[in-house]
Amino acid sequence: MSSFQPRGAFGSMPTIVKNLLIINGLFFLASIAVPGLSKVLGAFYYDSPLFEPWQVITHMFMHANFMHIFFNMFALWLFGTAIERIWGPQKFLKYYLITGLGAFVLHYAIVAFQAQSLIAELGPQAVEMVKTEGTKLWFEGKNYTDPKLAQLNILYNVPVVGASGAVFGLLLAFGMMFPNTRLIMLFFPVPIKAKYFVIGYGAIELFSGIANRPGDNVAHFAHLGGMLFGFILIKYWKSKENNYREF
Repeated sequence: MSSFQPRGAFGSMPTIVKNLLIINGLFFLASIAVPGLSKVLGAFYYDSPLFEPWQVITHMFMHANFMHIFFNMFALWLFGTAIERIWGPQKFLKYYLITGLGAFVLHYAIVAFQAQSLIAELGPQAVEMVKTEGTKLWFEGKNYTDPKLAQLNILYNVPVVGASGAVFGLLLAFGMMFPNTRLIMLFFPVPIKAKYFVIGYGAIELFSGIANRPGDNVAHFAHLGGMLFGFILIKYWKSKENNYREF
């Protein structure tokens, strides 16, 4: 049975976790001081007039509100501390960034599929209209009355922000490294093994992403992307270690 030492999470923080907490905090303060910063540093769909290459990285340090950054940073501290102590700073940072990028890739792969489906129905003129007038309309708090045009405008003009993809990658890693550690969550005050929590949480995110309920502003497939890329990366590292030992 794997064991998780509480002092690993509640002791002094390792380098990368500490610096990530500081950087995310500074970005959050900057977003308060500079309204509209998410339009520059949040990640937009690649075909949006608001997309810039640096957003692929910067979106991981932006957050929508205090509760968003609080829960992400709490999870980063709680799970990341234990993982970085085992992996070391270099491997931990590589994993964190790759899972964050994986979240971006899967999220916008789904967005691209949705956008192309709408464009097939509306025609390419709809894209040009959204690009030329939709952005201004959206940031004035308005949208098109046609539901399909409105949805296309949302896909082009709503950025994804937050460290959640990387955090879900850490959650997956924690579940694989400490599968039998019992976790107690505030919203589910019953001890549950980490491996079951990860599987259950992943299933909820998949169901929520497929359901795509109106008004749901959570990027569920980004969360799944972080877990998926984390799983692939851990398996890849493990296969390299096994091959090295056999050689």
